[in-house]
Formats: sequence, structure tokens, C-alpha cells
Amino acid sequence: MKKVYLETFGCQMNVSDSERVATRLAAEGFEMTANESAADVVLFNTCSVREKAEHKLYTRVGQVRNPDGTKPIVGVMGCVAQLEGETLFAKSPGVDFVIGTQAVGRVGKVIENVFETRGNFYDLGVREENYDWTTAPAQRHSPYVAFVPIIEGCNKFCTYCIVPFSRGREKSLPAAQIVRQVSVLRDQGVKEIHLIGQNVNSYRPKSDVGLENFRGATPFSKLLRAVAATGIERIKFTTSFPRDFHPDIVDAINENENLCNWVHLPFQSGSDRVLKAMRRGHTIESYLQKIDKIKVSPRKIALSTDIIVGFPTETEEEFLETLKTAQYCEFDSAYAFKYSPRPGTPAAEMADDVEALEKTDRFLRLEKVLRQSQTKALQSCVNKIYEVLAEKKSFKKDRKDKSAHIGQLPTIQTNGDNFSGHTTCHKVVNFESSNDVLGKIVKVKITESKTNTLYGEIC
Repeated sequence: MKKVYLETFGCQMNVSDSERVATRLAAEGFEMTANESAADVVLFNTCSVREKAEHKLYTRVGQVRNPDGTKPIVGVMGCVAQLEGETLFAKSPGVDFVIGTQAVGRVGKVIENVFETRGNFYDLGVREENYDWTTAPAQRHSPYVAFVPIIEGCNKFCTYCIVPFSRGREKSLPAAQIVRQVSVLRDQGVKEIHLIGQNVNSYRPKSDVGLENFRGATPFSKLLRAVAATGIERIKFTTSFPRDFHPDIVDAINENENLCNWVHLPFQSGSDRVLKAMRRGHTIESYLQKIDKIKVSPRKIALSTDIIVGFPTETEEEFLETLKTAQYCEFDSAYAFKYSPRPGTPAAEMADDVEALEKTDRFLRLEKVLRQSQTKALQSCVNKIYEVLAEKKSFKKDRKDKSAHIGQLPTIQTNGDNFSGHTTCHKVVNFESSNDVLGKIVKVKITESKTNTLYGEIC
């Protein structure tokens, strides 16, 4: 039995792809292993959104193909594989096979072909019509949290983004299939599901089958209500595209307790001119109207976002508009990036005219604003009680007593195990319990907030 080591870079969609690849390989007689050195096959699932992720791939391939013992077969799948195709064999000579984003259902056959022929092989073909989107419990990243793709691809073609080229056009999965999969996950003991897609709220299936009995202004808000009706304890969704974010999504969250009070809504820039250059398809005013709707929800919905600084031709005044937007929205958390051109995108043809030092300066100023709002959001949780899903045991059992003098760092001794999990508003909470609460939703009183994390005690 051949052993396969699978390493994943990038987004939740990549994690989900890896889970399905592992499920298929295990069903076809391969053994999945967490021990890289024992593997006959090393498979990298790659991300192309950031240049650093590509460089990491080439570094890892070099590390794997220069071991002291037997050299494994090396494969590359995911977005880099789709974009680079057979050119990867020349760029990274250690690579034996390449699997595109929609060819992952055929990875087992490709591996067998490589072993039989000892030659390079690549498959960038389209997905099979009967492709199985389910995952085996043993291959999921968590027994208690599951990713459920509802749409793949992207039709937006933002000028800086490579995803439409690596993932293809938008294709929504049938609603009845999604609801059935969520019901199966619920019966398997999964407590929280994430409906995922490059633009999850752009969901538009070919048929309304599975949605007939649910009201909603858009197919996505109907789907939210249909999935909520399964009774699974928690439902989150990411990532949303501002132009397709209908107010009825907030209404659905307000109506259904198991639709979690967290929205990730990237705004990228506070300047209308820059947004137009990015081809985002919305104005900052229309974005803020959606934020206002979210802010008045009685569910106290947490907000997170993505922001790019230093986009080509961005002026200081336009950057200040981004700062102003961030201050207004008071995000609970945010992902900020310095712009870097991705080959093959329209923005890569623009003059990257914001100096590197200026990008760094703007990034640091933005980070300060974002940190202030995140700190405020976390501190507001102290002395409040939240329901937390205990997802894993934390190995940081001892914390330092912050009241100790400099040079004296006595540890706080714990009497039980430390656990880590998320609230419904997607904040990370670490807490101690003398009971085994793994996989359970427990009430935790928050006693302390730190830079990115909350600490509490079980009630």
C-alpha cells in the first residue's frame, strides 16, 4: 500500500479540496500519512494568491527531493498547478506530476500512471459531472468543524486577482445536495459548518430544487434558511462579495439562531477611484450602507474584512479614505496586505508606482487603526459569557502572571486541560476545564483579552 503525505497551503477551499483528495485516495487503497519521511508520494496543494506561497512551494519541493533516503514521487495540485501546468516541470525539476483545480478527482489515476511510467504527467482537465463532494470523517481537518463548498470559481475579475484564472468561472452546487450533505455532517457529530466559496453569496444554482419552501431575496439567503432548517448547531459562511451582499442575508441571520453572528466582507479600498481601478463593482457608499445594516442587527454581528494598500496609482489622499473607512467600520478583525502584482492579471500591466517604503508606511498606519478596533472589540468581551465550541486541546497550558515584576515570570499553574475554540462571532477563546469538553459547546466567561485571543473560565 503506497503512502501519501498531503500538505496544504492557502484558503479554506484548498483545505476542503485536500480533504476530498484524501478521502478519494484512501478509498482507492492509498494510505494517508502525517509522516513525510515515510511517504511514497508527497503532494502539495498550492495557493497562488500571494507570491510568497509560490516561493514556499519551490522551497518545499527542493527539501523533499533531497532527502537522505529514498526520494518520493512529488505532485503539485491547486491554483499554482492550474496556472503553471506543465511549465512546473521546468521551473521545479523535482515535480513528477501536476493536477489542476478541477482534476482533483483523478489524482489516484495520475499517481498510478507516474509509478508505472516513471515519467512526468499532468491533468488540467475539467471536473467530472459525477464528482463526489463529500469527505470521510477520518480525512477532515476537524471532527467538529466542516467546510461545505457551495460555489466554486469567480466571475468578478477584479484586476489584481488571479482566482478567475486558477479556479474558473462560477458554478453553484445544487441546493438539495448541499442541504443533504449538511444533514449527514450533523448526524456524524459535526457541530459547526462553514459554507465556503470564492464569493459565497454569489450563489446561483441552475435549479431551485431544495429551496422551494424557503423565502429569500436571493438564492443565497434562501439557502441560508434551508441549511438552518437542518438544525445543525452552527452555520458560518465566507467569503462574501460586497456587490452581492443583500440586506436579506442579515435578516436571515436575525431570524435563525444557528446562523452565526459573523460576516467577512472585504472592502479592499476606501477610494471610489481605486475601487473602480480594481474593478470591484461597488462604491464605498454602497459598502457602508451594508455595514450600517449589519451594525444595527440585534445579534451584534462581528465584522472582518480584507484591505489592500499601495494599489497602483493610489495617492496619499486615497489611502486616507481607506483609513477613514476602517475607522468607521470598526472591524473586529482584518487582513491587510501590501499590493504585489500577480502575473497574468490586468493590474500586473499597470505601473506599480507606489514605492515599497511608502507601501510599508501605509500598511503600518492602517495596521495601527485595525489593531485599535480589534483590541476594543476583544476588550468588550471581558466579563461576558459566550458559547464556545471546544475544537482542540491547547498545549499552552501555562501562562505568565502579568502582575509579576520584570525579571520574575512565575507561571500560573493549571489544574485541568486547556482548550481552544471559537465563539459564534468567530473569536478565538482559550479556557481551562477539568472535564473533557472536546467537541462540546460550553459556556465560558471571558476573564482576559490579549492581542488576538480571549481567555476565560468555564461556567
